[in-house]
Amino acid sequence: MSHASSPDNGRTPADPASDAAPIVPPAVPLRTITLVRWGTLAWVLVLLVLALVPAWRSGERDWWFWVPVAGIALGVVGYVYLRRGRGNAATA
Repeated sequence: MSHASSPDNGRTPADPASDAAPIVPPAVPLRTITLVRWGTLAWVLVLLVLALVPAWRSGERDWWFWVPVAGIALGVVGYVYLRRGRGNAATA
């Protein structure tokens, strides 16, 4: 059976949804920079908790301390990038 002449979108020509307009998701009122701020703050809180509870960062879990440090560092880089507002970041 040859499918060369039929479209490969999984819909049959008799499907009424094939002529419908594409679904557009609603606009999200949250700015990306706000999300980066809250995410970085969350990593700061995790770092404080790990600093206060030494049992959570000892033994085989000694690397746990560096996870929020990396999260904070990446959050700061993202925040600086978004604050500069150049390129695609201007509308984020």
